[in-house]
Amino acid sequence: MSTYAASTDHGRQRDEAAHLDPLDGLRAPDDPCCDVFLTGTVFLDIIFTGLDSAPVRGTESWARGMGSSPGGVANMATALARLGLRTSLAAAFGDDHYGEYCWDALAQGEGIDLKMSRTVPGWHSPVTVSMAYEGERTMVSHGHEAPPPAEPGPFPDCPPRARAAIAALTPGRTEEWIASAARRGAKIFADVGWDETGRWELSGLADLEHCEAFLPNAEEAMRYTRTDCPRAAARALAEKVPVAVVTLGAEGAYAVDGATGETAEVPAIAVKALDPTGAGDVFVAGFVTGTLAGWPLADRLAFAGLTAALSVQEFGGSLSAPGWTEVAAWWQQVQACDGQNPEALRRYAFLDGLLPTATRVWPLRRAVPTIGFRRPA
Repeated sequence: MSTYAASTDHGRQRDEAAHLDPLDGLRAPDDPCCDVFLTGTVFLDIIFTGLDSAPVRGTESWARGMGSSPGGVANMATALARLGLRTSLAAAFGDDHYGEYCWDALAQGEGIDLKMSRTVPGWHSPVTVSMAYEGERTMVSHGHEAPPPAEPGPFPDCPPRARAAIAALTPGRTEEWIASAARRGAKIFADVGWDETGRWELSGLADLEHCEAFLPNAEEAMRYTRTDCPRAAARALAEKVPVAVVTLGAEGAYAVDGATGETAEVPAIAVKALDPTGAGDVFVAGFVTGTLAGWPLADRLAFAGLTAALSVQEFGGSLSAPGWTEVAAWWQQVQACDGQNPEALRRYAFLDGLLPTATRVWPLRRAVPTIGFRRPA
């Protein structure tokens, strides 16, 4: 895989995603302008792929592919925007070339609203170098926490009105903006990272009380609920939040609606994974899209798994997030293949009345943005 310039492909991908508004027919004049709000750290991701093995100490390794893109919270923001949701991001950007590149890629390339974001003079952008091989990744990151703004801004005291907000919960810590967003009518979707304290106490996730849905992986869910089965963990979590979703890796995902008692389980789509970076973010974005659109629980889960499966076949985080054109091309391709499991096809039949007509063949080849190329005249 070789590296080549994106030029106008960022904008083209945004236009493709705009073919379909998942909330069409649900919008009203007094609705929030923002569908989803999120905040966090934007990294510049430099991704190497096509490595035959992990780098060996004292040697030089050559990668067959390389690309650059906004990473960190930008993975989630890009995934949401490419699925047609009006996305607002609050983040700090360095005033270096990396920060300028990330800002332009998100604002101009993906159509993400950065009114709540800021450029920090004299602060350099956080950077992550990611090496993908054998379907796994190794990452090295560097960065410093952004200094507080010299003058108070609109965020975090007043997040924008939004249909939904996505939060990463931290044990033992609360974020006032989450409660504020919930009070203003936003549905809060949350995931959680590894508990470095080792306590794994649900009571330590104070902001869980504001959440519409909680989406941990199986290991996290079992540790927090003191169970030895991810499905039992999901049922236990559904007593704390309206919807609990537990991702099961290669087995798919399992969800419980605590209000109705409904459960859904969808197996993972078997694909050849190139790079798992950002797949969890894409899964959440797919689930949020289906929830805001009012889809049944099983359809939301299937769509989230599908978008994640499409993402791991490309490398990079925000680079790999699929839009509706990719989803439509996949659905057209699998229906044309002989020997498909009829039950599996029925699981995704809800796509029939939703997708634009695919005009590109599968598999799709993406342009890989790389810093340093100039736009053609």
